[in-house]
Formats: sequence, C-alpha cells, structure tokens
Amino acid sequence: MLALTRKKGEALVINNNIEVTILEIRGDQVKIGISAPKDVPIYRKEVYLQIQEENKESISTNSFDVLNNL
Repeated sequence: MLALTRKKGEALVINNNIEVTILEIRGDQVKIGISAPKDVPIYRKEVYLQIQEENKESISTNSFDVLNNL
C-alpha cells in the first residue's frame, strides 16, 4: 500500500487517467472527488465486497441449477 499525505485541494493521479482530489476535511472525515473514464467502475469498498459475495452466490446457485437440469 502506498500512503501519501495530501492537503485540501491537492490531488493524485493513478494510471494517467484517474485523478483523486481531496475536497474537504472535517474532523475524522475526508471528502474526496474522483475523476475517471466512464468505463472505470468506482465503488465504496463495502459495496464492492457485497457485489463480489453476491456474484459468488449467483455462480454457485446457477451451477447447481444447470447440473440439476442435465
């Protein structure tokens, strides 16, 4: 993991086409802005993990359904 220190208004660039900017700092919360191409999905980590879990469940369920239908 790369750890960086940024101040309000400062940014970092990832892979030449994604920019993450610090918009606001209030206490222990930091508001960030992300500029990325439309084809790059951006998720909060907890949402991403939920999507991954649902995909795993779907694959398992669909695999059993296909096998049962043979």
